[in-house]
Amino acid sequence: MGKFEIYNDKRGEFRFRLKASNGQNILASEGYHAKSGCTNGIESVRKNSQNDARYERLESKNGSPYFNLKASNGQVVGTSEMYSSASAMENGIASVKTNAPNATVDDLT
Repeated sequence: MGKFEIYNDKRGEFRFRLKASNGQNILASEGYHAKSGCTNGIESVRKNSQNDARYERLESKNGSPYFNLKASNGQVVGTSEMYSSASAMENGIASVKTNAPNATVDDLT
C-alpha cells in the first residue's frame, strides 16, 4: 500500500509526496505555508485521483513525459517525476489511481 509523506522543504514550507508500495515517489506537491494546506492537498489528491480527466499529460522541454494532477478548480495538486516514455507515464498515473485513495499519511515534520 502506498503512503503520503508530509515533510518540510529547505524554505520551511510543507510539502507532500505520494510513494508507491515499492517506495518510489510517484507524485509531489507544491510548497504550502501551513500544514493544514498540505493536508488539504492530500485530500484533494485522494478525491481527484480516480478521475482520468484530472490528469494533464505533458512533455518537458527535453521531451520527457510527465503529468500534473489537477483539482476540480484547475489548480495543480501534484506533479509526477519525468518518465522515459509515454507508457511509463501512463503506468505512473495508474499507480497514483491505485495508491492514493487508501494511502496512509506519514508526518515527517
